[in-house]
Amino acid sequence: MTIGPQDDILPHINLMRQTSVVVFVLTVFFASPALPQSKTPAKKTTAKKSSAKKGRSSAKTVSRAPVVARQASPTPERYKQIQQALADKGYLKSEPSGVWDAESSAALAQFQNDRKLTATGKLTSASLIALGLGPSTAKTATSAEAAAPAAPASAN
Repeated sequence: MTIGPQDDILPHINLMRQTSVVVFVLTVFFASPALPQSKTPAKKTTAKKSSAKKGRSSAKTVSRAPVVARQASPTPERYKQIQQALADKGYLKSEPSGVWDAESSAALAQFQNDRKLTATGKLTSASLIALGLGPSTAKTATSAEAAAPAAPASAN
């Protein structure tokens, strides 16, 4: 078998094909929208293109996909507040622990049922409002304190 000029180029062509595949895979991987997004708000950034002419540049605006905000789970302190409210109303028989368990869920479901709410045993805004907790008890306490008149000074 004779070796011609075409046989010398075959390894180079194969290397170019492999490199092309790797570049394609990396491009698809880094451009994929399925990757987890950061939790920072969407920002518009500008990328400047350099121009052959001196002193001129054009700005290109790039928009990022908006990040979907999720509601955070209540803290153990918040669970304890909710359990205390259920206990104060006679629905929870155990001591508030700050851990949302089956007993807490059953107590909430009974409370929801008695209040003609959808009895799921899951925390909802309607359930929290009916318990007197609303979105946050800290805001309510602060605004109530601010609205209360100051005690009169005693004259001696």
